Amino acid sequence: MNRPQSEKLFQRACQVMPGGVSSPVRAFRSVGGNPVYFARAQGSRFEDVDGNRYSDFCMSWGPLVLGHAHPAVIEAVRTAAVDGLSYGACCEAEVQLAERVLQAFPLMEQVRFVSSGTEAVMTALRLARGATGRPKILKFEGGYHGHSDSLLVKAGSGLATFGTSSSLGVPAAFAEQTVVCPLDDEAALEAVFAQLGPELAAAVVEPLPGNNGLLEQRPEWLRTLRRLCTAHGTLLIFDEVISGFRMRFGGYGDLVQVPADIVTLGKVIGGGMPVGALAGPRDLMQQLAPVGGVYQAGTLSGNPISLAAGIATMDLLADGTAYTRLEVLGQRLDATLSDHAATRPWLRWRRAGSLIWFHLADVAVPRRADTIDDGAIARLNAIHGPMLDRGIYLPPSAYEVFFLSTAHSEAQVVELADNLVQLADLT
Repeated sequence: MNRPQSEKLFQRACQVMPGGVSSPVRAFRSVGGNPVYFARAQGSRFEDVDGNRYSDFCMSWGPLVLGHAHPAVIEAVRTAAVDGLSYGACCEAEVQLAERVLQAFPLMEQVRFVSSGTEAVMTALRLARGATGRPKILKFEGGYHGHSDSLLVKAGSGLATFGTSSSLGVPAAFAEQTVVCPLDDEAALEAVFAQLGPELAAAVVEPLPGNNGLLEQRPEWLRTLRRLCTAHGTLLIFDEVISGFRMRFGGYGDLVQVPADIVTLGKVIGGGMPVGALAGPRDLMQQLAPVGGVYQAGTLSGNPISLAAGIATMDLLADGTAYTRLEVLGQRLDATLSDHAATRPWLRWRRAGSLIWFHLADVAVPRRADTIDDGAIARLNAIHGPMLDRGIYLPPSAYEVFFLSTAHSEAQVVELADNLVQLADLT
């Protein structure tokens, strides 16, 4: 598939932007080749600047549950844009979307809107520290919660250790306030809380980890985490930027009946537009300014265009029919892959609702980042380019999950499975 205009744009971009991109994964460093530049998207399909068309299984990294440019969402954005692109002031849409989010998360009582998932988690951690008066936070190896300084850390050499920076520019003093623990390990959890429980303001985790493989956790492990947080006065933050509204109208934590103290959400509540939020009980959320002493602000927080897109999206998801459709597609994908897997022991995958991750190795699909097979990652990365040439766009990293939308067809998910297997056979 020829992409001369994309190549020209990338060369221009490299002159004026670091690496030619606005976000590192878009540079295709993991999968080889140069980025594709897109001109438009509709439903389940992309069209690039050279006129090539692709089935999209990245879906803007998850928020497009209804597909690209759903007519109702576009109309809501168009209507709102006529009245102004940014207020930097209060508007009715804030109240309307907050009410819908709380409908989906019945254990939560108040919402604060921000501009991204990164900002939502950053604010949740500041709130936890302010509410508890404690300095340290606990995160889990392989978990990604945005690019704020306290969270760009990786595990040290011990079972459960103080983090070390995973990025230049993050002072050691910041990283040292973050404790890193492995997923799927009750003993490690017990050890962390036994040693540091009185110092931990919060534990932050994706209840369905989906940023470094789809590392679905056992409910027993999540319940242990909940129990220990409660016993030690540590706030449990569920990062549902990816999992929120993907499995159901609401969060994954509620689905598995493990309640969080704070939930963070991302652009899914804006139909893919820039927005984030944190939700929690009233007494905790009231500690945010202007009521309490924990400061947070943002000119674009509660942007009317993003809110309008979010209201339209939430209204389309609320009755649950979208999730029934997604499950039909997911089951069709499972069935097609199962037919292929009968003669291919290396064909392994995990599906949770409309999220899919492939781990192409003859081992159990892992639940921990440190047990991901390097060969499985290399195998999937190797077929990214050939899949592009067959008109199938995948996330440009084998650690990332694939996403289905209601706009996909059963024929497209069969095409995904068949082509992925054919090309993996050749690696």
